[in-house]
Amino acid sequence: MTDRNPRCCANGRAGNLKAETADCCEALGQIVPSATSIARRWSSSIGGSFMMGSDDQRFPEDGEGPVRPVTVTTFAIACHAVSNLQFGDFVRATGFVTDAERYGWSFVFAGFLSEENKRAIGSRVSETPWWIPVPHAYWAQPEGPPSTILDRLDHPVVHVTWNDAKAYCRWSGTRLPTEAEWEMAARGGLEQAIYPWGDQLMPMGEHRCNIWQGNFPDRNTAEDGYAGTAPVHAFKANGYGLHNVAGNVWEWCEDYFSPDYHRITGACDPVQREPSANRSLRGGSFLCHESYCNRYRVAARSSNTPDSSTSNIGFRVVRLDVKG
Repeated sequence: MTDRNPRCCANGRAGNLKAETADCCEALGQIVPSATSIARRWSSSIGGSFMMGSDDQRFPEDGEGPVRPVTVTTFAIACHAVSNLQFGDFVRATGFVTDAERYGWSFVFAGFLSEENKRAIGSRVSETPWWIPVPHAYWAQPEGPPSTILDRLDHPVVHVTWNDAKAYCRWSGTRLPTEAEWEMAARGGLEQAIYPWGDQLMPMGEHRCNIWQGNFPDRNTAEDGYAGTAPVHAFKANGYGLHNVAGNVWEWCEDYFSPDYHRITGACDPVQREPSANRSLRGGSFLCHESYCNRYRVAARSSNTPDSSTSNIGFRVVRLDVKG
């Protein structure tokens, strides 16, 4: 691969930022918060100071550094990404229609589709030909008709945009984490470790996350047990009780994305609020591989447009009622 900033992720939908922001605000205004609390497993209270970022220079356009001290007000975050079962409860309670449903398509990894389906669809993204815009693919039909989530209700919901995630948060009385909160939680109390569990990808030969094994994008040996998403509780939790903050699915954060994030945001509760075309993503996914998109490190960053959806993007939430 010759791309100086390779990504396994799909391109974003090319929309109008102001119009999408207005549409999102209107949709959020129509969501009635749940009258009952939503069952969820939370971390203990997290907060204080930590060294954020990385000096890794593999992807300079991502703006992973420089490493700096950051202080974060006390918060609690979900131990798991939002699951298909949880998102289904939200849809049934509100009648919410996701962006993928409104657009009529979403990006699906080509390896999940039959050769017949790929030929029938035809269209691909030239820069990332492993992504195919599949008609009628959305959260409940992850590979398009006739696929279903009934055999993966405990897997993370995918094909959700940043807008969709915000709507779920309004209903469930939660919010998206900031990048600083996400990274602090993902580190699990370890100072400047590469992964949530330490510096070795496979300590004692044990798989600790759901990423690509083999030759990307042609052959995934699935030695970690999963060719696609894994259950939200799969693999050992980190020091704060969080599962799958490396690999499995990318997770939306509150921040607008900027490659200058670490240089322009403050040292106390940093959040990038200056509007840009993309919102931040953290954690990597089951498609990440050392040879191509090594972004399953805790300091790694990515982004996409707030109306973009794919089969490897989900989210987790933060409690609203935790006081510093």
